[in-house]
Amino acid sequence: MNYISLDEYKKAWVFRHKDMPINAADAQQIKPMTSERAAVLWSTMVSREHDHPDFFDKTDWCGKEDSFTETINWENAWEAGEEQLPEAILAHLDWEANTTVYFCMARDNIIETSFAVFKRCWQNFMFLADGSLLMGKKRDAVVQFLETGNAKLGKKGAVK
Repeated sequence: MNYISLDEYKKAWVFRHKDMPINAADAQQIKPMTSERAAVLWSTMVSREHDHPDFFDKTDWCGKEDSFTETINWENAWEAGEEQLPEAILAHLDWEANTTVYFCMARDNIIETSFAVFKRCWQNFMFLADGSLLMGKKRDAVVQFLETGNAKLGKKGAVK
C-alpha cells in the first residue's frame, strides 16, 4: 500500500479547515503517502542525505541557490483569500491539470494529488509551507514554499 487515508493523516486538519472547505471529490484525490513510499520518492527526487528542508545544503540540488531563479511572495494572495495561486507560480509551472504533483514536506511526509486539485486547494496546503517543495511527476519545474511567505521558483536537479 502506497497511501494512507486522509482520515489517518496526522495533519489532515488543514484540509478540514472551516474557512477553507474542500469538496469531497477533491479530498479523495489528496493522497498522503505511507512513510515508506514517501521515503523512496524523497530519496529519488529530493535528497538522499537530508530528511527535511531545514537541513538542505549545497550537496542537495534543492540547497543550491542556482537551482532557483526567482523568489516571489505567496502569502499576500493567501491572506487576501485569492482562489488562484499567484500568477508567477502558475506561469513558472505551466503544468496540465492532470499532472501528478508531490507536495514534499519531509522524507516521511509527502502528499500526492493532481495539479488541478492542488490549484483548487492551494490555500489549505500553505498551512504546511515550511520549506515544502511542489514537484511534478516527470517535470523539472519546482516551487519551494517557505514559511516566511515567499516561494522560490526553480528547476529540479539530479539527486546525488
